[in-house]
Amino acid sequence: MTQRKEKSKITEEDLQMIANFRLMDDDFMTVVFDRNYRAVERVLDVILQRDDLKVLEVVTQREYKNPVTGGRSVKLDVYVEDLDGKIYDVEVQRADEGADVHRARFHSSMLDTRMLKENQKFKQIHDSYVIFITENDYFGKNLPLYRIERVVRELNTFFEDGSHIIYVNGSYENDDDPVGRLMHDFRCKEADDMFYEELQDSVRHFKETEGGRSKMCKAMEERIDRENTKRRVKDVKSLMKNLSLTAEQAMDAINCTPEERDELIRQLDN
Repeated sequence: MTQRKEKSKITEEDLQMIANFRLMDDDFMTVVFDRNYRAVERVLDVILQRDDLKVLEVVTQREYKNPVTGGRSVKLDVYVEDLDGKIYDVEVQRADEGADVHRARFHSSMLDTRMLKENQKFKQIHDSYVIFITENDYFGKNLPLYRIERVVRELNTFFEDGSHIIYVNGSYENDDDPVGRLMHDFRCKEADDMFYEELQDSVRHFKETEGGRSKMCKAMEERIDRENTKRRVKDVKSLMKNLSLTAEQAMDAINCTPEERDELIRQLDN
């Protein structure tokens, strides 16, 4: 892992970056929502048109590893479990490419793989919700929500297998609509401009308090470290494949530090 010195103070550049963050930026959103039950309950209540949802667990950046060797894994922006055992994956997607419908299908399937224990009956599987909050109107019909459900076409009835996918139009503007107000808040840079108190308080903490800003800076640094490690792992794998080098030889070739080697070896073994 790349080693970096601890910062003695937050720089003006850091403050400007934090000031420009919105909940539509996943780096910011995942820090704001991590273990933030109150804010996440508000977001889900609005999207699901409820007022009684109670959250049991909220974790950001949870990784779901594919059990198949070489298979693709996913990292969920916000993983949520409610008191009824229902599972939610909330994703912010600024680019249309990241909101591809096949990605939503894959995320849904990965949630299902963790739901049942050995010998549990299939009917015991809980409902799952994959929610893509997209910066653009992905389907282009100027609706606040696009709810995807499986149907029995010949019967014109819902299949009711408990799998739900919802696209939320992040560009939707309507202050008289709860979803419109929520998306307004996701686009805001200033806490004072927000409608929902739960989001307003959370954003204000990370933008305006010393503790919140410090945590935000630390999260950004850790994100940079993870991306650097991912790039280094890719470089090592490329050298091993194309030049038939061992892992140690490949790490020598890219001048890895001793500290980096431990992390890279761990990543290569995963």
